[in-house]
Amino acid sequence: MVATGTNEPTAPARIVILVDNGVNGDSRVQKTARSAADAGWDVILLGRSPHGRPESWQLGEATVQLVRMPSPLRQRRHEYRRRWIFGPLGYPPTGIAAHRAQAVRAWQADLTIKRALLATAEPSAGKAVRRRLLQVQSTAAKVVKRWVSFRYWQHTKGLGYRNRLRSPWDRAYTWFWRRAMGDRSWRRLEPQLWDYELAYGPVVDQLKPDIIYANDFRMLGVGARAKIRARSRGRSIKLIWDVHEYLPGVKPRSDNARWMTANMAHEHEFSPYADAVITVSTQLAELLKRDHKLPELPSVVLNTPNAADVEWDADAPEIRSACGLGPDTPLFVYSGAAAAHRGMGVMVEAMPHLPEAHVAFVINDPQLPYIKSLVARATQLGAADRLHILPYVAHSQVVGFLSSATAGVIPIHHWLNHEIQLITKFFEYSHARLPILVSDVETMAATVRANDQGEVFRVDDVEGYVRAARTVLADPERYRKAYESIDLAAWTWEVQAEVQAGLYRRLLPERAPAPR
Repeated sequence: MVATGTNEPTAPARIVILVDNGVNGDSRVQKTARSAADAGWDVILLGRSPHGRPESWQLGEATVQLVRMPSPLRQRRHEYRRRWIFGPLGYPPTGIAAHRAQAVRAWQADLTIKRALLATAEPSAGKAVRRRLLQVQSTAAKVVKRWVSFRYWQHTKGLGYRNRLRSPWDRAYTWFWRRAMGDRSWRRLEPQLWDYELAYGPVVDQLKPDIIYANDFRMLGVGARAKIRARSRGRSIKLIWDVHEYLPGVKPRSDNARWMTANMAHEHEFSPYADAVITVSTQLAELLKRDHKLPELPSVVLNTPNAADVEWDADAPEIRSACGLGPDTPLFVYSGAAAAHRGMGVMVEAMPHLPEAHVAFVINDPQLPYIKSLVARATQLGAADRLHILPYVAHSQVVGFLSSATAGVIPIHHWLNHEIQLITKFFEYSHARLPILVSDVETMAATVRANDQGEVFRVDDVEGYVRAARTVLADPERYRKAYESIDLAAWTWEVQAEVQAGLYRRLLPERAPAPR
């Protein structure tokens, strides 16, 4: 409780943290919630249920709530109409295409049974007639199947072309609404953003937050609109915006020409409502200040591990045991989300050139098609027995889990967000005291070179990667010793969380809890 000037206690201010995911797997938002709750704030972390069912649990002293979020606006109006130009003979997008294809298959299955019954029937005067009739029906079924397949193809072709939203018409449509509506144009170009508002907004209003902590661009709009509604009702809400990625530097997430324009417009419309901005690197802070004309440079909070999570625990899982390897087998590990633009393929392509080494991918979903393609490639190269696919461990166990590997690998490609920050796995590898093999993305490559904690190779350069790996294998202890001169304590969440705590106290000094 906090004492007011009249000696009457008041409840700690409530912080509602918004995130566009299911919370599990997002270490940054989990640590943000726990550290604020541990400091005495009333914290509720609001996320999106991946199963379509509301859920709730405790995260330390913070409460996690997952909301149900239907997304009917994900599909645009044109996706419910026929494609008369690109698929004039295609089925309408009502589900009838799949129905007709399945009906023809059922017809053919029935004819197969009739032929089998006829083959075992006793000879009779009508048997020849029935056989002839079956032949006619079988021919008719084949013709209908081809016609249905053609119309289904036309339907799929038209659907795929229109869903790409990259035709000259789509570009003109995007240009027109951006000019006509400015920052409000996302309402036409990306209406799915309203699905987030309609799912989260009523819950935020019911929780009556004093501070809204909005993570990334979608939640910024949800938080800003809640602040606007509260102000009209005589309540004051402070809005903190935590920017994990520079939106213009994000790798396009779909073949949708409207996506970037719409989400940037949405971000520009609501960024003025933020009372404080947090981000993950100094370079990104400068870009945000410039793009959104912010009154001050955003605060930087690195996504570093908790101090307690970097301590060795003999009972915790460790990667060599998970792979069934002894202590002397070279093991290169990649830990993080799996995607082609993260460059994991170079590690597989290099395996024939490093015949003594094993590779482990500790990833979010071992069943992803991309991961299956890497396993298939390793099989082609005769190295499948040395490739290990492992699921995530709890974020509190990551450092200890990785620490027995030979080296940690960050092979990511040249995208702006990769160039301007030290990403989560960089800090996890560092606390695990692993030599780091990193592609030549600007900030991480420069840091690794300056600290002598690893080697750098060009993106997707197999020969360069092999050379770097062999250099590390020749003397791995040299790189481990480099950590003796690095202030790893500065790369812990407790230090980073003080930045957040300072913002909370600055925004609501009269409601700040007493220091614990």
